[in-house]
Amino acid sequence: MRKKKLLVLSSLLLAAVSLGGPQFRVCADPENLPFSNRKLEGFENKIADLMAKEMGASLSYIWWGQRRGFIRNTMFATLKEQRCDIVIGVPEGYDLVRTTKPYYRSTYVFVYPKSKGLQLKSLDDPILKKLKIGVHLLGDDYNNPPPVHELAKRGIVDNVVGFDTFYSAQNPPSKIIDAVAAGKIDVAIVWGPAAGYFVKQQRVPLEMVPIPSGKTDLPFAFNMVMGVRPDDDKLRAQLEKVLDTKQAEIRKILQDYGVPLLERKADTK
Repeated sequence: MRKKKLLVLSSLLLAAVSLGGPQFRVCADPENLPFSNRKLEGFENKIADLMAKEMGASLSYIWWGQRRGFIRNTMFATLKEQRCDIVIGVPEGYDLVRTTKPYYRSTYVFVYPKSKGLQLKSLDDPILKKLKIGVHLLGDDYNNPPPVHELAKRGIVDNVVGFDTFYSAQNPPSKIIDAVAAGKIDVAIVWGPAAGYFVKQQRVPLEMVPIPSGKTDLPFAFNMVMGVRPDDDKLRAQLEKVLDTKQAEIRKILQDYGVPLLERKADTK
């Protein structure tokens, strides 16, 4: 009995120490693979765990479902209110947060079955006017992804099929890639990190090709960074130190999830 009491006391003491130690509180989406989910299966979950361990901190999450592409204003409000401390993946230059140096760079991609024999290289390929093209639509045209705007500029509208970014059991995040594999659409244009994970899971061999943007196009490739509160220079410095020391491990996580990686451009912040 005495031994059992000592074990209970020891457990309580360890819990108290943990609660009193450094905290690594992450704002994340609970249902947005391959980025993050409650089961901690996303690559942002894996990177957060790596960062927390390297900093000797206890990892916890504030879950908030926001799936409108990059812009997750509600999450940034939780940063300001100090309910969490960090958002793992935001585009460089987003001015509501203090950002780290880039830790990866990726791009929008074409996804299509290898069996189709397509040789898509850019949005200027005339065959795109004859194909059924799947894209993620956000409802408000102003906020739609850059390739969607550029397709419209080229008069490619009527053969475009929209897919919702609000995920559910009926609308899983893999739906647009599943549609390519099933032949429901000929090609999908998807943000690379959202595509690669599901491309790897398909039984039908799929091609994934980076889309270059023309001189007058909106950019299709982005540096991705971590965001903290604007006044939290201390945490930013800690994160950048870990990003430097754990660069190889982070790259391995991204590659394991099929994220198409480009050479990172210099930090502009």
